[in-house]
Amino acid sequence: MKKRWNVKANAPADKVRHLADAIHVDPVLANLLVQRGVETYDDAKHFFRPSIDTLHKPIQMKDMDKAVKRIEAAAINHEKILVFGDYDVDGTSAVSVVYTFLKWLGMNCDFYIPDRYKEGYGVSTQGVDYAAEHGIKLIIALDCGIKAHDKVKYAKEKGIDFIICDHHKPDKTLPDAVAILNPKREDCEYPYKELPGAGIGFKLVQGLADAYEIPFSHLEQYLDVVALAIASDIVPITGENRILAHHGLKRINASPRPGFKAIIDITQIKKEITVNDLVFVFGPRINSAGRIESGKSAVELLISDSPEKAMLSGEAINKTNFERRDVDTAITQEAIAMIADNQALQKKKTTVLYNPEWHKGVIGIVASRLIEKHYYRPTIILTRSNGTITGSARSVRDFDLYEALDKCSSLLLQFGGHKYAAGLTMKEENLEAFIKLFEDVVSDSIPPNLLQPEIEIDSALDISAIDRKFYNILRQFAPFGPGNMTPVFYSENVIAVREPMIVGANHLRMPVAHADNPNLQFYSIGFDMGNLMPIVNSGKPFKICYSIRENEWNGEKKLELNIRDIKAQ
Repeated sequence: MKKRWNVKANAPADKVRHLADAIHVDPVLANLLVQRGVETYDDAKHFFRPSIDTLHKPIQMKDMDKAVKRIEAAAINHEKILVFGDYDVDGTSAVSVVYTFLKWLGMNCDFYIPDRYKEGYGVSTQGVDYAAEHGIKLIIALDCGIKAHDKVKYAKEKGIDFIICDHHKPDKTLPDAVAILNPKREDCEYPYKELPGAGIGFKLVQGLADAYEIPFSHLEQYLDVVALAIASDIVPITGENRILAHHGLKRINASPRPGFKAIIDITQIKKEITVNDLVFVFGPRINSAGRIESGKSAVELLISDSPEKAMLSGEAINKTNFERRDVDTAITQEAIAMIADNQALQKKKTTVLYNPEWHKGVIGIVASRLIEKHYYRPTIILTRSNGTITGSARSVRDFDLYEALDKCSSLLLQFGGHKYAAGLTMKEENLEAFIKLFEDVVSDSIPPNLLQPEIEIDSALDISAIDRKFYNILRQFAPFGPGNMTPVFYSENVIAVREPMIVGANHLRMPVAHADNPNLQFYSIGFDMGNLMPIVNSGKPFKICYSIRENEWNGEKKLELNIRDIKAQ
């Protein structure tokens, strides 16, 4: 898949010089920092040393006072509380944090994760019925509920109150809940808008801790789970999310909870845990529980205080993850074949595929794989569940999928999500009309350049400038993620010092150097780039874009270039 390179404009030269002098770093690094909004010594101090002390006060969030008072009343009146959350990583993480804290406070509470197949996404009638049958008077909904108007009303009829902690975009009218914690509310002046569901759950815990005069030091034990949610839900790692993720990762590496220790031991990670590990190792395993079996087992893993129990849960979830991989690989191949056999589908600007037999738990993964590896365009994968068609949608960079679905809402029973990911359901008779309307909406609004994958490049860099000091500062830019991505550089006049090799499935491995300085060379790896061998074997210099990483082999650490793309010069 051919990629376009988008090289960022350099930051203003005077700001770069000022920052480089103030913190004594290479101008290339100063440029990266100014691009990220770091312009002064104090900015750099907050960026490199994220401080818990700079977290916003939870009381600044709209309805926080109401939520805290209702929970305090539940404690006084010995009411039973149900902590309800979505079945994905963010939802199960949020439940783990709030449930554990309420139990520690001595409150009478239970937790509930809906069944993906029997109940679907979000607050369910079955969940409310469960609460009523078990004498529950208060439901705290986490990572869901912002559109659950009818379910909140149904609960109220049964004498059950709701507190909603959600980060999804609300409608103009809100459910009739006792309190709704959501920074994206139009009337909420909370300074940071991008917390995940577990982040909002943590703010509720922080608000309760303030009310009960519990020191923040007690809450630090939950930051590892919040970091997992921040990484896995692909929210911006800026502002409060950066602070929470930074300290959460420190906790995972210094003193992992039993559930995390089990995953580390099972997957045999022997290095420092990073956001990448949370996204690609921890997250998929936690997610697989809700995709294949029950999200309840993910919560049980996260709240386990016994290494033995955690290992049993971890091994079961790891097995489930292997099952999930087999299923999503098979469905992805079926989806590719459907497009390959239909020229009309190939020419569209969207991918919408339906098979009633596809596994509901992995269709979101399949949508992502199709975009990443095969057809770069807004994609929806649909299957049948509980008498309706249900699906997962994924978008391409800079295209607002949620807005496109909103324009198709007359054909949907419900939908919800973000700019880049959403879920939806519809009646089967609306399928063909929806496919046509979605294609029309996207075709009318998406610029042609968004249908070609883009590599955003931070800066030009002479390969000869890379050394250990440069990398040691660069690594302190972490944690990386949306809003603070791993820096990507490009270099021209590059040569392969020795003959390139194809390793693994189709990976290009070679030592590279600047043509004018062939003795200063770096090993490089280009994953799935075997098709670019003719460029590097042409005998002519070429240009590469890449990130810098550290590779450890047999106890020896070396800097290596992770090539993102190669172009002829």
